Amino acid sequence: MRSVTYSMNVSLDGYVVGPDGGFDWSVPDEEVFRLATDEVRETGVHLLGRRLYETMLYWETAEQDPALDFPTREFAALWKRLPKVVFSTTLSAVRGNARLASGGPAEEIERLRAEPGDGDIAIGGATLAAAAAAAGLIDEYRLRVCPVLVGGGTPFFPRHERRVDLELVRTRTFSSGVVHLHYRVTR
Repeated sequence: MRSVTYSMNVSLDGYVVGPDGGFDWSVPDEEVFRLATDEVRETGVHLLGRRLYETMLYWETAEQDPALDFPTREFAALWKRLPKVVFSTTLSAVRGNARLASGGPAEEIERLRAEPGDGDIAIGGATLAAAAAAAGLIDEYRLRVCPVLVGGGTPFFPRHERRVDLELVRTRTFSSGVVHLHYRVTR
């Protein structure tokens, strides 16, 4: 069965965006960017909330920029080809290799798990991930912890008041101070 993974950059105090909505503190260096590229390479479909979808629209045309280096163009090409499902109550259409979700996270994940296909089901966007986590649908958490305290904002982990036991899969520390933590949910 395909795993559902939640992977994002997070501040040391647990936020994916700061209190002002900014996330400039999470721009990855070359090493961390390679890790993110490898994660996209392992993904079969990506579920996104509207805000993350709109942020990631940049990558739909980025590979056309001749000034970009190879790693950036490679990520753009992988992202562009990746099937995406967007959860939104305000968008009427999406671009590229994306479609609007026809149901809630539980219905979409159940349908995607039943379909043949390779690669993980990645989930991005804290609000969407919170709904999936509350329903017990996330199998793995992959955090890229950035060495910054932002003091508030949108939390990586939802407050759904239930215990979730995790098994450490791997850690990796980067020269920038970013620490990658990969955990599997134990059931």
